[in-house]
Formats: sequence, C-alpha cells, structure tokens
Amino acid sequence: MTASRPPSVLVIGGGASGNAAGILLCRAGIAVDLIEVTPDWHAGTGSGITLQGNALRVLRELGVWDEVEASGYAFSSLGVTAPDGTVLFEAEDIRTGGEDLPATLGMQRPRLQQILSEAVRSAGARVRLGVTAETLKQDTDGVSVLFSDGSEGRYDLVIAADGLNSATREAIGITEKPEPTGMAIWRVAAPRPARVTRTDLAYGGPAYIAGYCPTSEHTLYAYVVEACRERSAVDPADHADEMRRLARAYGGAWPEITAHITDPGKVNYTWFHRLLVEGSWHRGRVVLVGDAAHCCPPTIAQGAAMSLEDASVLAELLTSGRTWDDELLQAYHDRRIARVRTVVDASVQIGRWQLDGVRDADMAGLLGRTMTVLEERP
Repeated sequence: MTASRPPSVLVIGGGASGNAAGILLCRAGIAVDLIEVTPDWHAGTGSGITLQGNALRVLRELGVWDEVEASGYAFSSLGVTAPDGTVLFEAEDIRTGGEDLPATLGMQRPRLQQILSEAVRSAGARVRLGVTAETLKQDTDGVSVLFSDGSEGRYDLVIAADGLNSATREAIGITEKPEPTGMAIWRVAAPRPARVTRTDLAYGGPAYIAGYCPTSEHTLYAYVVEACRERSAVDPADHADEMRRLARAYGGAWPEITAHITDPGKVNYTWFHRLLVEGSWHRGRVVLVGDAAHCCPPTIAQGAAMSLEDASVLAELLTSGRTWDDELLQAYHDRRIARVRTVVDASVQIGRWQLDGVRDADMAGLLGRTMTVLEERP
C-alpha cells in the first residue's frame, strides 16, 4: 500500500462471505475486485436458507437488512414433532443477534444471493464472472495474480472465499480437506402451507431428520436427512422420487409439501462435510474466509452465519488503520477460531449421536450452550 493509491483486495468467490467482505471493504474506500467462477453468480442455486440472529446482524451491517426482512419469513420458535406430525414440544429460539432482530428468518437462497450481489456492485466492486485465479505469486509487498482469461492483477491482499473445495486453500499449501460426516440431505423448495409458520423438525421414521422452514409468505424449503449413499447410486433423474419416498412417511404439513416434490431438477442432494483449518487461516497475503476455512453440517443452521461473521471481523480489522501484516491476519484467526470450533463440533456431534443411535444424548443442553456462546458478539 502507498499513500498515492487506496489499498487493493481481490476477493475470490461470490458467495455469502465473499460478497460480504466485498461490500464492507468497498464501503471503507478499499479497491475491490471480485471474481466468481460461475457465470450466473449462483443466481438460481439452492432452495432455501435458515438465518439466525447473528447472521441477520451482519446483514444489517451490510445495509441489506430491510430487503432481507421484506423478502424472508421471520419466526421465533422451533417445533419438534413425531414422524406423524404430533408436536412434542416447542422451544423459543435464542435471539443471537440481539432483541431488536428476529431470532430466525428463512428465505429463498437465490433471493439472498441476488440481494448481496446487487449490493456488491452498488458498493463499487469490480465484478468478473466466469473467471478464476490461475496462479498467485506473493512477495513482501503483495500478490500478483494471473487470471483464467489471460489478464493479470496486483493486490495488497487476496481473500479466498471460494468455498468448501477451495482451490486457493490448496494453492497456498493448506492441506486440510473436507471430510464427509456420514449424512446426506435432500432439499426442495415448495409452496408454504398456511399452517407452516416456523421450523418443525421430526426425528425418526425412514430419515434421521425431516424438517421445513418458511422462506416467504408463499414459499418454504423442506429437507430430509439420511445416511450417505454412494454418489453413483443416486441418479439425478430419480431425485424427486427418492425424496418423495422418504417424505411420504411424515405427517403434519408433509403431505401438502410432498405433493409438490415432482421435478427432479428442483431437488438437491448433498453430503454433509466437516472442515476446520487448524493453525493460521492465512499464508502471507492470502487469507481464507467462510467455507474455505471451515464448514459443518447444517444441524444447527449456523453455516452462513459463521461465514458472514468471518467477513465482518476480517473487514473490521482491515479497516482499523493497522498494518496489513501477519499479526493482523493472525488476530482475525484468533478472534474466530474458538467460536467457529464450538459451532463445528456441536453440529457434527448432533449428527454423530443420530448415526450412532444414542437415545439419551443431551441435545437440548448442547444447543443451549452453543447458542449462549453465539449471543456474544464475534
């Protein structure tokens, strides 16, 4: 960085953490280039997302809360049901974002991506789609990048927000890779029955978990969790049939939801993974955020929140007036690691208990302890 020009940052990846970092840094006067490998910037990717209060707090910091609130569906409790739909108990959600934000909000994932991508452009980032970083060459002053379209760039810092299978993570010599946890999830978007006004989870039946979350006045997303199958055994043409077969065993609102599970192209099947990069999340002037540094099963719905918090904390440090050096980037890791580890370990443990058939697991206690941690600001 010199006095004659603003600092420059390359953000690799245009998901939640990359978009959030781009918005916050642009707002502080930093020159941001953002590249995203998908030509449509994930415009139609995903069915729905559950955002708890600590995620909503970051979205408010980004200046997009009003749009998110108008687009989503807020609620404050969680229901646990028997497979037949009988409600066994209701629990009030902890407001991890503070009392002035909803405890939980569901929304359509493509709509959230649209809101964030528009905010990135409005903030002033230079966005290039369908482009990857082919090589990164670091020295003491910055990073020289060769892009897949043949162009080159020079940056003071590179933020790797390129997801679970981050090529940047590998390129800078971090060897940890995501590991399957043994579970997989089927997801679909569907019309919202009027009775669905919160998340309800059914444990047992042919799946480990069957749940749904309202995502707007008219929509929800539904999911069933089972043991992993070999990918070769899951034909995409059969996705709707397979999810419908599992979902048909559940009562309550499920018959209305199941009637809409008809298009295999709208049913998503993915494995659960665990990743937590140990040690520093940076090498030189390249730093990891979001799923590139950590990921976990969505059993407590904190994946997006952890990614958004990463971006917020990193941007806070980068705009604090401190020198962009190893000490600052290590401070980012040190601020995040205990909180992220708590979420990753709890998310994996819940799944492990189900896979192992542990009937007396203290799930409520684990969730309560984890959410108490998340009430504190990151």
